[in-house]
Amino acid sequence: MRFLVRAIVVVLCLAPCATTAASVYLEDLTSPELAHRIAAGATVALVPIGGTEQNGPHMTLGKHNVRVRILAGRIAARLGDAIVAPVIAYVPEGSIRPPAGHMRWSGTISVPDAAFDAILEGAARSLKQHGFRYVFFVGDHGGYQKSEARVAERLQREWRSDPSCRVEALAVYYDVAQDPYADELMRRGYGRAEIGTHAGLADTSLALAVDPSLVRAEVLADPATRYPGVAGDPRRAGAALGEIGVAQIVRSSVAAIRAITASSTQSAPSSSPRLR
Repeated sequence: MRFLVRAIVVVLCLAPCATTAASVYLEDLTSPELAHRIAAGATVALVPIGGTEQNGPHMTLGKHNVRVRILAGRIAARLGDAIVAPVIAYVPEGSIRPPAGHMRWSGTISVPDAAFDAILEGAARSLKQHGFRYVFFVGDHGGYQKSEARVAERLQREWRSDPSCRVEALAVYYDVAQDPYADELMRRGYGRAEIGTHAGLADTSLALAVDPSLVRAEVLADPATRYPGVAGDPRRAGAALGEIGVAQIVRSSVAAIRAITASSTQSAPSSSPRLR
């Protein structure tokens, strides 16, 4: 009986550790746990990129960071062989002096393009060093999509003679949240101006779907609220509308990653390293 009680206590103590070790987030793992996961076939790394910017009076400054982490986690879980790197929260947001774009409102943080490129490059090189065979930049914000592609293309040229790792900017992740999602909302009776491009109906609905705490419901409900810094009208936003976009983003991203990894595997020379 005493042995049974002791065994139960051990299992209960180890359960949280086992749950954490099964996480798709790199930050939740120890170094040996990550090495084991890579050796077992988790060779796809997602690098989520957010941003710290104003989102009107109704949505938090960290919207992009929270949303991209959660959605990258769902994509990784669906893939089954992916790990999510830490979110990159410091991104180019425009001129600081004089302030332009989102920098005109409190809380936005901007970094130079060169600094952002260097962070992306360093992240990709680090992940390659540890044995990941595919690195995908997953950007939640439109302002740096070209930077993602530029860095990925530069590294691909450099690594052309080394088939052990491929880096890609996952453009479909962001693109789907624009036209396909907006088109679906329009089919449901919402107008293009209301849907908007920043902190409007679509953007706010996506935030509500992944984490309602990102949105100040009392501000949306106040008819007297003014919405400076917003392109669109968020007042009719809802989690159910956001789930439509979430499903599109996750489904399309998973399909794109699987297509890239499948084509890379099929075209790799026979002398290329095996999955570690």
